[in-house]
Amino acid sequence: MKISGYRREDGSFGIRNHVLVIPTVSCVNRVAMDIVNRTEAVSFLHPYGCTFDADENKITDDTFIGHGKNPNVGAVLIVSLGCETASVSRIVKEIKQTGKPVEFMIVQLAGGSRSTTKLGVEKVNSLQEKLGKQKKVDGDMSEIIVALECGSSDAFSGISANPAVGEASDLIVEQGGTVVLSEVTEMVGAENVLSRRSRDENMKKDLLELILKYEIELSKTTEDDSGVFISPGNIKGGLTTIEEKSLGCIYKAGTTTINQIVKYGEKPSEKGVIIMDTPGFDIASVTGKVAGGAQIVLFTTGKGTPTGSPIAPVLKISSNNEIYDKLREDIDISAGDVLEGKKTLKEVGKEILGLILDTVNGKESKSEYSQIQEFSIPNVSVVKKEAIHEELEKRKKSI
Repeated sequence: MKISGYRREDGSFGIRNHVLVIPTVSCVNRVAMDIVNRTEAVSFLHPYGCTFDADENKITDDTFIGHGKNPNVGAVLIVSLGCETASVSRIVKEIKQTGKPVEFMIVQLAGGSRSTTKLGVEKVNSLQEKLGKQKKVDGDMSEIIVALECGSSDAFSGISANPAVGEASDLIVEQGGTVVLSEVTEMVGAENVLSRRSRDENMKKDLLELILKYEIELSKTTEDDSGVFISPGNIKGGLTTIEEKSLGCIYKAGTTTINQIVKYGEKPSEKGVIIMDTPGFDIASVTGKVAGGAQIVLFTTGKGTPTGSPIAPVLKISSNNEIYDKLREDIDISAGDVLEGKKTLKEVGKEILGLILDTVNGKESKSEYSQIQEFSIPNVSVVKKEAIHEELEKRKKSI
């Protein structure tokens, strides 16, 4: 399947051509957004960038870098305060390795917030002028990474929307493309079903250990004996157990072999089905997959959600027609006809693939039209790593 987009100097293929403004610490969020409001650039608000925890600093830096490296970004402007613990020099250096234009400013050296905003607008306009000269080129679906997400699920999600996305996932993989399944907490209870699709025994063992680690961690931070919660919205939507929710969640990845497990925000080096280590919180999960190079997101929902990304189109697929009719401003397509017997899962899967192709080739998603640009990074565990490791060592012998 031929597609059109933007070829980056590092060989990657983008379906959008954004100038991304990255505020490296929450203190300069307003400056970054003032620049965006005066230009056609994109950005995101966040509460990160200054902590004395080394692990938190690394995941923050890596996620900023991943967004700057994403193929949908053609150029980057980095806005720094000047005293944050986020490593501005590392962020600039890593993104520059892609060959795309990177500019940066330090508010404490630029004369203050208004002066920095004025200078930032000039820099963004210059970067956009350069990007405006780029011509679209032909690409192939094998160059596309599709992030798979579900949120505000209901009892129908695992019957219609998720398996319909699974049908689309199989078609994407058939074309040589990549799909990324995440939300490891929502694999608990379905691990034995999912792990059977692992490429080999070592990967199967790694996947089971990853899911077990989350189960242990959650059990040590909640009063629930199972260690895992389903949200009040899930319960109102008819979901009864975490196993039911998990079995529905994993449907999104279709039926083909799992070829790789990657860390949060890590770009896959394999094609096909990939598992990424992310939490269950929708926005943090989407953020990680986009940082890992996903150019587009498929997001299933039963109750409805407007979630978006600053740089990747997020396509919403509702599990039922009622919520689609109520939230047409936010939902791109419905799988509800499956429930009503009007269409098969394969038919809706093909419709989803068609929507992906239209979006890849320039059609705005509802989240893009509404300029919904959310960003979140997982918190570092409050449970001591030693405690998790000790329990994991005890229990993984049974895997």
